[in-house]
Amino acid sequence: MKIGITVGLGARSEGTIDGVVERIKDAERRRFATVWMTNAFSFDAITALAAAGRETSSVELGTAVVPTYPRHPVVMAQQALTAQSASGGRFTLGIGLSHKVMVSDSLGLPFERPVQHMREYLGVLMPLLSKEPASMAGELFSVQARVGVGDVEPVPVVMAALGPQMLKLAGSLTAGTITSWVGPRTLDTHIAPKINAAAETSGRPKPRIIIGLPVSLTDDPDGARQRFAPQVAAYGALPSYRAMFDQEGVEDPAEVALFGDEAALDRSLAQLADAGATDFGAQVVSTEPGSATRTLEYLASRAQS
Repeated sequence: MKIGITVGLGARSEGTIDGVVERIKDAERRRFATVWMTNAFSFDAITALAAAGRETSSVELGTAVVPTYPRHPVVMAQQALTAQSASGGRFTLGIGLSHKVMVSDSLGLPFERPVQHMREYLGVLMPLLSKEPASMAGELFSVQARVGVGDVEPVPVVMAALGPQMLKLAGSLTAGTITSWVGPRTLDTHIAPKINAAAETSGRPKPRIIIGLPVSLTDDPDGARQRFAPQVAAYGALPSYRAMFDQEGVEDPAEVALFGDEAALDRSLAQLADAGATDFGAQVVSTEPGSATRTLEYLASRAQS
């Protein structure tokens, strides 16, 4: 299982583009496989990763994830291909529906027909990212377009997918899925079997399954979890995440965080790999003074082994 880190979570050091790029350069120096960048109401992840791509040379750069409803698929393709060119072929586009509270309540856009939206969206996006023309006469998108960006590698796509229909789409049309708040039981019994079956049925390669979870190296996991729980309680009210917590058999989102000493974290990472994860996008959490630095050093040591 490849180990990468997630940036864009609100760390003080990421308050400027220079800070974001420095975090990514540091991840490359520590030999992490991948840097995933969130995309909510701060820096635009594709633009920031394009900037980082000019100052790095080996680490994979990916979005986790860019919501689809606010961006036309042709615009998304232009941005992704630009980032791919800027990074010399190291960019992976992670996309997702997001949540009604963000799309409708915050942006005022309709959050409707999500499965059909994503199916047609991919029907436009995927050919463009392979530098082919897009032709779609659907109910939601009517597009005849192409994007000319010169000699650029095709952009791989991973899709945030939790429900059965979205996992089927991800497995049959994209390179895999990228998730957040999915525990090992749900990964083993729901995520991995469904996306792997969809890929096999479609004759596609075995998909990437990228698991993003909070992680902290600590000798007081119970206390750390108790302090962390109020910060993430709101995730338990989002319907798509709530369904995953219910499958995992937990009430509190903090229960799926990976907190513990080195031996405990080793066991947790092995459990995720055994359950089907191909990649881990660590969301480093500061649960006590110095814990973020210790956690980063621990993860870097495992990424290099």
